[in-house]
Amino acid sequence: MSLSYDSSGVRYDQLDGFKRACQRAARTTAGELAAHGYAEPATTRGESAYLIEAADHYLAHVEEGLGTKNLVADAVYAATGRNFYREIAIDTVATIVNDLATCGALPISVAMHAAVGDSGWFADEGRMQALVDGWAEGCRRAGAVWGGGETPALQGIVNPATVVLAGSAVGRIAPKHLRITGDVREGDAIVFLASSGVQTNGLLLAPSVIYVAFVRECQRRGVKLNYAAHVTGHGWRKLMRLEEPFVYEITAPREAPALFKFLMEAGPITRREAYATFNLGVGFAACVAPAAADAVLAAAQATGYDAWLAGRVRKDGARKAVVVPSLGLAYEGDTLQVR
Repeated sequence: MSLSYDSSGVRYDQLDGFKRACQRAARTTAGELAAHGYAEPATTRGESAYLIEAADHYLAHVEEGLGTKNLVADAVYAATGRNFYREIAIDTVATIVNDLATCGALPISVAMHAAVGDSGWFADEGRMQALVDGWAEGCRRAGAVWGGGETPALQGIVNPATVVLAGSAVGRIAPKHLRITGDVREGDAIVFLASSGVQTNGLLLAPSVIYVAFVRECQRRGVKLNYAAHVTGHGWRKLMRLEEPFVYEITAPREAPALFKFLMEAGPITRREAYATFNLGVGFAACVAPAAADAVLAAAQATGYDAWLAGRVRKDGARKAVVVPSLGLAYEGDTLQVR
């Protein structure tokens, strides 16, 4: 039997159904922004970051969590004594600020949420200090201040041997034209930025890449990103998060990194499930006008990212899909229901 997210207890149809219910209810509160001098942009719901609009800027807010990846760190720590909580902390910051950057917002402040089942979890000084040092390092890499946090001890809710790591960030887009709006057009180029491995999708390897510097550099150079996606859960399906129907055709996929080949063989995990779930070597993606593709690649290279021209966007009536012809893969729009 092949492995899948469903078999591990992660049912995206159920999780995404809850998210859509939240979005519907949340929209009814948008009028409360007026008293603060803000408004809700029409297309922000369902994106990776929530925007509020003022006359001359946007603010962005993201809440994200690491998931269960720290269980792998715990297992390695128990078996070998090697402490990877610095990397785990960077991973958590990465998953927050990378979502924030998809709309063009640069993070200003990041807050930590570290929930435990027993306050004794923090008594391991080496592990605790690694978590603290890693969080600060993640904030520095993102160009953001560590603004605060919360450390609840939730006896009977959280396993006393574990920690639930999550957090939030606030960012800003100014001037307003720097917002990444989803202005995708037929013929746009798709640029991929490499990941460091599985990243936040559940295995302990190198810390996740933080892509904020890439977005910042594109802004500094005046290079417009029409759309950006943080490739985490939902795998390559994340490319079609935008509401408007397009076909995202990946014509130049790189060979799957050895780690992912091992996962598919050892799981076993089918190729279709793997590309629908994991990043397969791609941590961030951008849709750009064809004439801007070289400039985007140059911005990525200048800031230390491994990037390449991976495909193109095309129109096919009302069809929304991600297709990878050389791998025989096609994911239709109904396989990603986050709106």
